[in-house]
Amino acid sequence: MRDTNLTIAELGHRGDGIAHSEGGQVYVPGALPGEEVTAEVSNGRAADVTYIKTSPDRIEPICNHYESCGGCSVQHMAQEPYLDWKRGLVVKALADRGIEAEVSPAVPSEPESRRRAVLTAARAGRTILLGYHEKASHKMVDISECPVLVPEIVAGLRGLKRLCVELMPKKGELRLNVLSTTNGLDVAFDQADRKYESKFAALSQLAVELGLARLTINGETLLEARPPALDMGGLTVVPPPAGFTQATLQAEEALCNLVLEGLGKSKKVADLFAGVGTFALRIAKSASVHAVEGDAAANKALDKALRVPRGLKKVTFERRDLFRRPLMKAELATYDAVVFDPPRAGAQAQAEQIAVSKVKTVIAVSCNPATLARDLRILIDGGYTLQKVTPVDQFLFSPHIECVAILKRE
Repeated sequence: MRDTNLTIAELGHRGDGIAHSEGGQVYVPGALPGEEVTAEVSNGRAADVTYIKTSPDRIEPICNHYESCGGCSVQHMAQEPYLDWKRGLVVKALADRGIEAEVSPAVPSEPESRRRAVLTAARAGRTILLGYHEKASHKMVDISECPVLVPEIVAGLRGLKRLCVELMPKKGELRLNVLSTTNGLDVAFDQADRKYESKFAALSQLAVELGLARLTINGETLLEARPPALDMGGLTVVPPPAGFTQATLQAEEALCNLVLEGLGKSKKVADLFAGVGTFALRIAKSASVHAVEGDAAANKALDKALRVPRGLKKVTFERRDLFRRPLMKAELATYDAVVFDPPRAGAQAQAEQIAVSKVKTVIAVSCNPATLARDLRILIDGGYTLQKVTPVDQFLFSPHIECVAILKRE
């Protein structure tokens, strides 16, 4: 370990600056391209960084917790180069698979827009800390603000900590999944102390005092004062506790608009990995939809939403593990378009079946550029033309990026 002069050449996919030295690449946390630093280098990582020259793209972070909190990694970068970096992550992932395609500028995200958060609570002596882990650490940052989250969640932090006091296990951490809905916060605790059952009355009363829409503990819904509803294109959906929803309403609408634009005049659509119907319910305003999802609770939420007449085209749904049982070529034959939005692992098995089908339009939605590029390579090799890729910055100040890719078979 010794002091080394470094010039930052690029920003890595996790938001660290990368310098090229005689010993190989060196990762410099918090550094930006063009900056010059001295640092102690060990195992390709820089520590005790001193800045000799800073980038004109460097700005002041907007959160007081930024230096310690691991929730954000790129708050210190001006918006234009930041969005260029996000787009570049997609371009590089595609290039790694030999794919050249039009990649649109990234759709930006606004502060105070994230409606879903996963928080952690931990003990520090007699004090309960609630927030995120420190960067590269198991230590907790007790947050009092968060410029990414919607104000409703930030305003609820003090009350959530009161619930944590009652639910903390004797050892380990407590996890909270918090969703801001049209009827208040939907809060689901995991890893809570098992003795919470003796506190039902007190916990219910506290949930009412805090104005929670729903309180769920270790998978059991303790109280639902009001349905924790989300508006999806004018349709009301009540997601399951801790169920998947798009992180921001702004990004959800951008993704849906891109999907609908790509579908064009398609009349019969398969929506795969459909979740609670984020895309299916909007698509059904102009086309018939078959929604396929492996999670039973998500299927139940979609079923409930469809029970209210809304003048939609025909919507059917099916519970099916698409990783183990993808829709096969013969099953896909009746559809003129397919939309798929898998978890981070991607949809390789399903992409392989789509690639040998005759479906005319395929729209891939993904939160992982690497697995998206792999699946797109399969489809392109199967005869599809990749027309357009649009990044959507749903995860502000983080290295994560959502994408919508549109493919056509001539």
